Amino acid sequence: MLRWRAQYAFSMRHIALARTVSILGHPLLMLPLAVLALSVTTEGDGGNTLAIAVGFGLFAAVVMGYSWWQVRRGRWTHVDATARNERVSLNRFLLVALACAAVIAWLGAVRELALGMGLSALLIAVATLSSRYCKLSLHLAFAVYAAILLWRIDWRIGAGGLVFAALLAWSRLALQRHSPRDLVAGSAAGLFAGVVFWQLLPMVLD
Repeated sequence: MLRWRAQYAFSMRHIALARTVSILGHPLLMLPLAVLALSVTTEGDGGNTLAIAVGFGLFAAVVMGYSWWQVRRGRWTHVDATARNERVSLNRFLLVALACAAVIAWLGAVRELALGMGLSALLIAVATLSSRYCKLSLHLAFAVYAAILLWRIDWRIGAGGLVFAALLAWSRLALQRHSPRDLVAGSAAGLFAGVVFWQLLPMVLD
């Protein structure tokens, strides 16, 4: 652990850049943008775009409200939930929230959103179940997931998303939030979720 942290030590200038990239690559920003772009493309007239935008906005507000509440109660030190016990608490909350959002979207006939939320919940579940062995990077998992979703819109956009994911991986190393193994695990999980999304989407929309 100490060896890789020393290996990936960076200057303060690089740390500032890494923080910016990490914020821009937050799952609550990456995935909504990808799904919104996907909705506009698949619907043509953006039929479900407003519903998806409102849904993601409400979901993000609930998650941030929960994180802020935990900090106010003194249970967390920061809304980022960097400590292990904080991550466990946040992941449990996200798992329930995403599962509920998937059910609501399905009942509201926004099937692509339901599938996306359901697979997002799966990513959280995988991170939780594997926490004993590694600290799977959800930042990277959702960045790769979003890039695979965008690939069908235009391969160049998807490739750009993967380049950003690589930059995001660098930022997580620079901030000493993850080891290389954590980043590989996150990338693999995100790739799996993206491939499964495209495999299941035709059946979901039938």
